[in-house]
Amino acid sequence: MESSQAIKFPQSQPHHQPLKYQKRFHVAQICLRILAIATALAATWVILTSKQHLVIFGIPFDARYSYSSAFKFFAFANVAASAFSLLSLLYLLIVPASYFLLFLHDLFTMSLLLAGCAAATAVGYIGRYGNEHIGWMAICEQFGKFCNKVTASVMLSYFSFLCLLVLTIISASRSRQFHA
Repeated sequence: MESSQAIKFPQSQPHHQPLKYQKRFHVAQICLRILAIATALAATWVILTSKQHLVIFGIPFDARYSYSSAFKFFAFANVAASAFSLLSLLYLLIVPASYFLLFLHDLFTMSLLLAGCAAATAVGYIGRYGNEHIGWMAICEQFGKFCNKVTASVMLSYFSFLCLLVLTIISASRSRQFHA
């Protein structure tokens, strides 16, 4: 082999992959983003409408998401994740090859949503099971409707988180591939 000949390695950049694979990948990204938006919006709607009113021994009691700062943050995180995911969907449709920016965007959105889910899960756990060591009683036996709606909202939000996690992994792996 002559010294002037260069050794050629197979290219794995996105622009060298078959067009059929690129289209499927693009459609999968769009579908995951739409699914993340839909489940985060559904989680927001369920938490915002979760409330229950009880009268115990003539004393009225209310359970609402707005009485807990953790649930308010959870609702905000879901709204923000929906908005950021919508922005990333629009960005993907306009500039389909910039995966590093999508990776950063997806990572931020996923982290924000995970923080909201963790806060709601912690407060929800105490609401369902209480904490005997510090004297917090479980309230879900009395406020079952409220607790069930909060649980459904948190489950929807975790599903949205999983969509964003997959998108983050995809964006990270694609951003590592450089164009020559």
